[in-house]
Amino acid sequence: MKKYVIGLDYGSDSVRAVLIDTDNGAELASHVHYYRRWVEGKYCSPAENRFRQHPLDHIEGLENTIKNVVSASQINPEQIVGICIDTTGSSPVPVTQNGTPLAFVQGFEDNPNAMMVLWKDHTSIKEAEEINHLARTWGGEDFTKFEGGIYSSEWFWAKILHVIREDEAVKNAAYSWMEHCDLMTFILADQKDLATFKRSRCAAGHKAMWHDSWGGLPPADFLNQLDPYLGELRGHLYHETFTSDQIAGHLNKEWADKLGLTTNTVIAVGTFDAHSGAVGAKVDENVLVRIMGTSTCDIMIGSHDIIGDKTVRGICGQVDGSVIPGTVGLEAGQSAFGDLLAWYKDILMWPVNNLLMKSEMISAQQKEALRNEVSENLIRSLTKEAEAIPLSDAVPVALDWINGRRTPDADQELKASITGLSLGTKAPHIFKALVNAICFGSKKIVDRFEDEGVRIEKVIGIGGVARKSPFIMQTLANVLNMPIVVAASDQAPALGAAIYAAVASGVYSSVIEASQKMGSEFEAEFFPQTDQVKKYGEFMQEYQKLADFTEHNIKSKKYELEV
Repeated sequence: MKKYVIGLDYGSDSVRAVLIDTDNGAELASHVHYYRRWVEGKYCSPAENRFRQHPLDHIEGLENTIKNVVSASQINPEQIVGICIDTTGSSPVPVTQNGTPLAFVQGFEDNPNAMMVLWKDHTSIKEAEEINHLARTWGGEDFTKFEGGIYSSEWFWAKILHVIREDEAVKNAAYSWMEHCDLMTFILADQKDLATFKRSRCAAGHKAMWHDSWGGLPPADFLNQLDPYLGELRGHLYHETFTSDQIAGHLNKEWADKLGLTTNTVIAVGTFDAHSGAVGAKVDENVLVRIMGTSTCDIMIGSHDIIGDKTVRGICGQVDGSVIPGTVGLEAGQSAFGDLLAWYKDILMWPVNNLLMKSEMISAQQKEALRNEVSENLIRSLTKEAEAIPLSDAVPVALDWINGRRTPDADQELKASITGLSLGTKAPHIFKALVNAICFGSKKIVDRFEDEGVRIEKVIGIGGVARKSPFIMQTLANVLNMPIVVAASDQAPALGAAIYAAVASGVYSSVIEASQKMGSEFEAEFFPQTDQVKKYGEFMQEYQKLADFTEHNIKSKKYELEV
């Protein structure tokens, strides 16, 4: 009997499910669900860098997507042997003692602090600085050393510390917290003891300072110095963690009935989207996989013989088994990639949304049609014009820190800058400067890996930007001065989650074997253009000058620690 698996991938705006043939990785069906409350802007305040999501968005998406792929594929439910879930991260959710999201408890239904704190929520910059200061000065182990040496406001402890300081009611009601990938896995699985439920090694190691060498999570005497709540919370979390080739449980009867599946279906331990995306793209040693969407995550693996206890400065962590069990997973990334271009598009759309749409000269139907036409064609037209600008033209220099800097050396307080504007600067010139900026930011990550002794021989691009923008990919190849191949799959993270599910359900004996059989093929390759590599090297020097000036002269120190 043929066997099939489902990969469920939770992104920032939507969740998508894919149903995959374990023989060859062929996609039989897929479905995408957009978060209704998120689209309405609920529980968020972009001006405050607050981004929260209601768990109902995620649960509705889970049911909608899986039911659709099961129905569309017409596969016998008995043949669907496994499900694995990947999510963004760090995206923690407060829960009660039985694992119920706090947003489902009376009195917290519309409280943003009771929602999932999305990865790009940066309200906890002050708390991250406190964690970094304590880690370096408390006289014991530096618990940030396997997370690049800098703890980020995008991560687990900083976010929780901020929320419980801001909201006493949430602090008193939240018995525990779960990463999004763990919560969604817990909801599906038949294992309902929160104390023994298998938590994700990937999430715990990269975002919660979990490491075997100090016995798991940081000890209570460290956490208590931040807030006694965190020391107490540690006892309500976990000791062991598990890789995503392991079984978290089987599909519980309630969800089996909802989804039209059986309770024999294996539920694998959850993971993060970038790490499963690397698996979907057939990651290997000395290969950098760039998951290129709203932000980027850059994933590599290394053998224990090569990495050992060596720590790589300024990245987002190195964790045993976070990508491929038996190897060390290395994570870096940019806090904004596609988001930088989306921000510029929003700027240019302002007169359309605020002037054209209020015009009384044309009908409402015509206004909507014009807005849709401009929106659909804007980036395409900017790309065409920017691509035609010769390198000899005066193009501004920009930084990619529109949402802070993730790596190298996390600092979410940094802001983007642009210089070199003149009366001759047109919209395509600025667009080209922004494309250059995201590519230069990528080069800084590659340089950091190589400076730290991690060799990169091949780059794989996955995600919407990689597949849809040859202009960006060619620019990136020129800036990095190395070839880049693009994975053919539209849904590499979901495919990677399906690969984990295939191993957990016993179809394959290892993630490497499953990845080689089921992973994505490649649809394009971009080579450095010799005549442009040197010029981009010169532009990179200008980027570095602006970065140095911005960081050291105009960085806003809004949060100063009292030492």
